[in-house]
Amino acid sequence: MDAQSTSLVPPPGCPAHDSGGRVPLYGPDFAADPQAYYDYMRHFGPVTPVELAPGVEAALVTDYTTALQVLQDSGTFRKDARRWRDLKDGRIPANSPVVPLLAYRPNCMFADGAEHSRLRRAVTDSMARIDSGKLAKSVEQISGYLIAQFSARGSADLMGDYAKQLPLFVFNELFGCPPDVGDRVLFGISGMFDGANAEQAADVLFQAVGELVVLKRQRPGDDVTSWLMAHDAQLTDQEMVYQLALLLGAGAEPLRGLIGNTFHRVLTLDKYATGGGLVREAIDDTLWENPPITNLAPHYPVSDVELAGEKLAEGDLVMVSFAAANTGPALSSARQAGSNRAHLAWSAGPHACPSKDPAMHITVTAIENLFKKLPDTQLSVPAESLTWRPGPFNRTLATLPVNFTPVQPARQSVPQTRTVAPTGDGNHSTARKPAGRWSQFLDWLTR
Repeated sequence: MDAQSTSLVPPPGCPAHDSGGRVPLYGPDFAADPQAYYDYMRHFGPVTPVELAPGVEAALVTDYTTALQVLQDSGTFRKDARRWRDLKDGRIPANSPVVPLLAYRPNCMFADGAEHSRLRRAVTDSMARIDSGKLAKSVEQISGYLIAQFSARGSADLMGDYAKQLPLFVFNELFGCPPDVGDRVLFGISGMFDGANAEQAADVLFQAVGELVVLKRQRPGDDVTSWLMAHDAQLTDQEMVYQLALLLGAGAEPLRGLIGNTFHRVLTLDKYATGGGLVREAIDDTLWENPPITNLAPHYPVSDVELAGEKLAEGDLVMVSFAAANTGPALSSARQAGSNRAHLAWSAGPHACPSKDPAMHITVTAIENLFKKLPDTQLSVPAESLTWRPGPFNRTLATLPVNFTPVQPARQSVPQTRTVAPTGDGNHSTARKPAGRWSQFLDWLTR
């Protein structure tokens, strides 16, 4: 470390001295201003020792070129979390809130080589069968339903009332979730990312998806779950459960953040005040400067290796900071040159997001539809008073309170949607926390 680095002062509130010199990626100070932490970490090179949660150590890549090296070199850096040495050796706290998202599951996120190719092909082939017209209709219906729930009030929390709900509802429809299963999927995914009761939330999610698999084995339909099940990859029931949980979670949670973060950008910056075609520009700018998934892409070296001057041991947890790489010098130059696709918000390499086109369509429709129905929407609190959910993986507002001129929703004639009775023995003692919003939506459609 050079003399300039030793004189650096950590961001306000950064307790790096209490973390063995590692920069903590949790707590209210990091949530309030993560960019200050990334700026601080860049002075120590492309790779920084961090702490994801108390007792959970990792190496965080903050440089664009080095991030691409990790994401694309599947020979040196593997995805199988069973290689995670600290977890195998019992050094990770059993109740750590980050383990449910990082621990091994038999799905394409944690697979390498031929196994990854098999599982990934099943996903991409199944997602490719989604009818864009049907998706557009579904998003319009769900968006209209959610807006109708608060439009007459003249106020709303765009996170809790809209951005959090809409992606989960859309995915419930695409995956053919019956009401009871859909309600618990909403609860499980949100809880895993929120972290407070992540283990319980994961149990609820996997139980619900397991019931969905049983149902679709008996009665397949015209949905992603049934297509995945019928794919020639011949997924086992266990693989089905964990593939579906991954798709639902990795699809819905980032969309929640992207929709919310884009709303935040439009409502707080004057350059978007004219609306219209600027929605797509606002989404692109959000993906560059405030991506919903900030630090993830866990990898593990297959042997001791040096990465950008940092020595890593076999089985070390290596994470990629999409947020830091996006705002670093290399990508800033690419953006100034007019390249809107160079950012890493969708990741890169063999594990890049397989459904960014549907995600963009859902986000554009969600934002445009709200401003079309409630054109004078504005923040109801000072922008500086907004708070962000704490945690190392994602960047999402806790709430986004707005007000607007109240509008009495008109009752629309909507065709009846397909519903299926839930399966199982009805004993879901761990799953009674959901609010039943998916069930309410289906009732609203069929009134």
